[in-house]
This record gives sequence, structure tokens and C-alpha cells, in this order.
Amino acid sequence: QVQFVESGGGSAQPGGSLRLSCAASGFSFSRSVMAWYRQAPGKERELVATVTKTDDKRNYADSAKGRFTISRDNYKNTVSLQMNNLKPDDTGVYFCNALVLGSTIYPWGQGTHVTVSS
Repeated sequence: QVQFVESGGGSAQPGGSLRLSCAASGFSFSRSVMAWYRQAPGKERELVATVTKTDDKRNYADSAKGRFTISRDNYKNTVSLQMNNLKPDDTGVYFCNALVLGSTIYPWGQGTHVTVSS
């Protein structure tokens, strides 16, 4: 059974930092492209960042470039998102998932909530 358990969310002030983690199980993690998504209140889920199987390439949404860093640990089956210089627009629920040919195929986890406000 595929499972994603996201953690690390919370409240932060603009300009602050948070580090999100996702523990994945039930599939071949080391053979999967991994991604972080964000769903802001009242909006659709959007892709934030991706990392290749061997962590040799990382891609970011324009809104995340220069502020967020995605990374993975194929020994621990975890993927992380370091978020710096947070902005109120970063508020939302953050999810991780695996990508197959650019699409997510596994059920979503519960996500972790991030609130950025002063």
C-alpha cells in the first residue's frame, strides 16, 4: 500500500523558513521522480518542485525558484522541501507524491499545513 506522510508544516512570518519532510512507502522510491505540490485555500493543487531519481536534477515552479530547495534521501525513502524567505502566498497544504511520465499515480497523503502571516 502506497503511503505518503508529510510533516514539518506550521506557522511562520514572512521572511521565515520551514522545512517539510515526506516519508514514502509502498513503492520503489529510488526509482521514482518525486515532487512537492501545494494547494492554497480555494485553489487547485499546483506543482512546486520535482527531483529526479538520483537527485541530479531539480526543477521548481517560478514562485519557488531561489527560495525553495527540494532534496531526497533514497536510503530513508524521504523527500524534503526547504522553504526560505516565505511569503503569504506560500500558505497552503503541501503534499508529496511520485511522478510517472509527469503525472501522479498514487493516492495523496494528508499533507502538511503551512501558514505564512505576520
